Amino acid sequence: MPHTDLNAIVAFLAVARERSFTRAAAQLSVSQSALSQTIRGLESRLGLRLLTRTTRSVAPTEAGERLLRAAGPRLEEIDAELAALSDLRDKPSGTIRITAHDHAIEAALWPALERLLPDYPDIRVEVVIDYGLTDIVAERCDAGIRTGELVAKDMVAVRIGPDMRSAVVGAPSYFATRPRPKTPQDLTSHACVNLRLPTRGGLYAWEFEKDGRELRVRVEGQLVFNGTRPMLDAALAGFGLAYLPEDQVQPYLAEGRLVRVLADWCPPYPGYHLYYPSRRQPTPAFALLVGALRYRG
Repeated sequence: MPHTDLNAIVAFLAVARERSFTRAAAQLSVSQSALSQTIRGLESRLGLRLLTRTTRSVAPTEAGERLLRAAGPRLEEIDAELAALSDLRDKPSGTIRITAHDHAIEAALWPALERLLPDYPDIRVEVVIDYGLTDIVAERCDAGIRTGELVAKDMVAVRIGPDMRSAVVGAPSYFATRPRPKTPQDLTSHACVNLRLPTRGGLYAWEFEKDGRELRVRVEGQLVFNGTRPMLDAALAGFGLAYLPEDQVQPYLAEGRLVRVLADWCPPYPGYHLYYPSRRQPTPAFALLVGALRYRG
């Protein structure tokens, strides 16, 4: 294949994935006119239209979709192999981009980074805080961290933490004027601190299970957050009950600053896993991070 055709295929893949000449040109550091000319030249040599263009959108044709499926993974493998050559250097290097939510970062990711990064100053880590079920391929992340039951089947999943439990907690000041709930249904008469998850289409329904019986309870309260740390602060301040990871509230339970209820309705569930595409060829830097994160309990 002529070198010019390989460059043109790289250009086509950028446009097809971004669905935009503007974003693809910025990614490739070329002008939009030069990029458009490259794509037209490739189409001319192939005798096929690869992209459908309108004033508002760009999309692959049937032929373009076929080229995208065939060439995309192969060029990704080439890129990964080239990146793996950094193993020949004295120390691994490069940027690792990971998506996780705040508790996963606090409980699993940060302790590993704290151990790893001082010994490898050429490794850079970018962490994207996100409670959604991020498509790590589309968002160009190297990996994500989620609980085990949320990891897609086509991903490589590496356990990085023990099984977890949730805990319903409130401050002693909150319970000073209110009875403690005996069943999950009692929560409907309590003030609760809510969590909004982008993937759930609204407020998160608290999940419970006991003796094979599963319940999801939608609670009400004055406060809604999209992260667990402010929920914890609100519970400590007596604004209501919060549904949080057990390890996050354990120190405050030990100090008597929080009181736990409905513990018998909160069974264990699969802990955090690092996940990444199964076709991915790990770079030395990424392999080091996986090793540092891997749960050995």
